[in-house]
Amino acid sequence: MAVKKNAKSDNAALQQFKAALKAGDPARLYFFFGEETYLRDTYLNRLKELLLPAGLEDFNLHVLHEKGCTPDTLSDAIDSLPMMSERSLILVYDCDIFKANEDDQNAYAALLSDLPDYVCLVFVYDTINLDRRTLKGALGKLVKGSPALVQFNQQDNSDLVPWIQRRFKSLGKEIDRSQAEYLIFTTGGLMTSLIPEIEKVGAYAKGSAITKADIDAVCDPVLDAVAFRMTDCIAQGDFDGAAGILSDLFAMQQPHPMVLGALGKQVRQLYTARLALEQGCSSAWLVEIWGMKQSWSAERLLKNARRFPANWYRAAVKLTAEADRKLKLSYNEGEEILTELLARLAEEAHPC
Repeated sequence: MAVKKNAKSDNAALQQFKAALKAGDPARLYFFFGEETYLRDTYLNRLKELLLPAGLEDFNLHVLHEKGCTPDTLSDAIDSLPMMSERSLILVYDCDIFKANEDDQNAYAALLSDLPDYVCLVFVYDTINLDRRTLKGALGKLVKGSPALVQFNQQDNSDLVPWIQRRFKSLGKEIDRSQAEYLIFTTGGLMTSLIPEIEKVGAYAKGSAITKADIDAVCDPVLDAVAFRMTDCIAQGDFDGAAGILSDLFAMQQPHPMVLGALGKQVRQLYTARLALEQGCSSAWLVEIWGMKQSWSAERLLKNARRFPANWYRAAVKLTAEADRKLKLSYNEGEEILTELLARLAEEAHPC
């Protein structure tokens, strides 16, 4: 079977940036992008602390936004000499210079290829993923594959778990590794979303040790976690529990295609995990096949895939595909289609 390359890999550019920051000598050009905005903003703040003397921020920090960024305005910012500081910091937010017209791209490329030593220029992207962009033209040739492209991915459990434990400790609480991993699974694992959930759980928990019940009581689970709970209920023969979860999603007005997409992804992953068990493959194989960010999710999939034979998962994949086709043809009947799907999955799992 062909193996899909894992999307998560050691980010060499991020490691180089960290090393440069630690040495107090960041490069002249960076592009910051990726889903982990909390981590990105943390390092942006450290960059500001390093380069901007207190009280002189207004003179040495230049900020441009999408509508106000042109080759001319960027050139003006670059030409502004730092005041009582060795360097100036230029932050450009969500300006997609890679989609500029050819003349502007050439102008940007000329500026970026000849930045003065006193400048640190950072393009910050919230809505643009350069990892999925084909970088062409003069700009693409300039930055493609360079350490200037710094991607902030969701962190691995080996980094997230200690970070979660430290945040709970600051609240006077303790959380063990298994509960921290469950919290990661429930919330999706982005630091940005974990912070308010940690605050809620810490405020809710009566004891000093955080439990699964504390997390379930107050956390808002991501759709993938909800879909997992639904398939878990089906596996245990608890159709009422699965239907109750689906009803809650309807009450929250979650878009029906998104609910079906999450449920379909879950059954496909479980089917893959069942095949992995039969072929003697490890959780690392699942991580690579699905491009997972957390090995713990793959281990949990393998554990739950043991509950049914491969033919059930095969039938479940076909049923979700059929429901998807129906939903595209009858969008306004989403609740009925999803409820029927859940009933048919339960029937396949526990035939009369």
